[in-house]
Amino acid sequence: MSQIKYKRIILKVSGEALAGEKGTGINPEVIKHLAEEIKSVHDMGVEIGIVCGGGNMWRGETGANLGMERAQADYMGMLATIMNGLALQDGLENLGVPTRVQTSIEMRQIAEPYIRRKAIRHLEKDRIVIFAGGTGSPYFSTDTTAALRAAEINADAILMGKNGVDGVYNADPNKDANAVKFDHLTHMDLIEKNLHVMDTTASSLSMDNHIPLVVFNLNTPGNIMKVVKGQEVGTTIEGD
Repeated sequence: MSQIKYKRIILKVSGEALAGEKGTGINPEVIKHLAEEIKSVHDMGVEIGIVCGGGNMWRGETGANLGMERAQADYMGMLATIMNGLALQDGLENLGVPTRVQTSIEMRQIAEPYIRRKAIRHLEKDRIVIFAGGTGSPYFSTDTTAALRAAEINADAILMGKNGVDGVYNADPNKDANAVKFDHLTHMDLIEKNLHVMDTTASSLSMDNHIPLVVFNLNTPGNIMKVVKGQEVGTTIEGD
């Protein structure tokens, strides 16, 4: 245990990362490989909460831009995150990892309702907890969900796994060959530089509760393990 820097984490997985090269939907092979990566970290004794995005299926903001009522579109996005959570639960339990899905929107036949004390108890009993359904309220992103759940369960850090991006840059590295990667930033830097790592609500929540954030490439095997051990991977954001 001495080699672990972060004992209790929130792993934020983008919906796009679950789609793989297809870009949309759920890719079972991607789920399988991700579950194996998570299991290796869990086997070290790390307590893991997971928040999945839903962008591989639906984005409420996109629906609103197309003329849908924003709250309705956001609720559809919450359902997408629940589908992703159930798929990841299946992948983990196929590897023998005890996992619970807790949803902010009650659906007892599918998952437990989110109860903070119960979630912490699951973590203490070596179960992985997947927090699905966002915050349960429209207008809040899954980034905010990750920051909120991290604060509620007293997580040591938020690990933000990106789909093919290995950290935070001053410009989009896929569009700008001169984009410069940051190794270290503060939460205030994210807000002042408008770096679009997470929305300002999530950034403020992380800053106010002194929760470090590590942004890294989820597609590189072993990266979750390296981050948990405190190795220099991606971009670390902490302090105000």
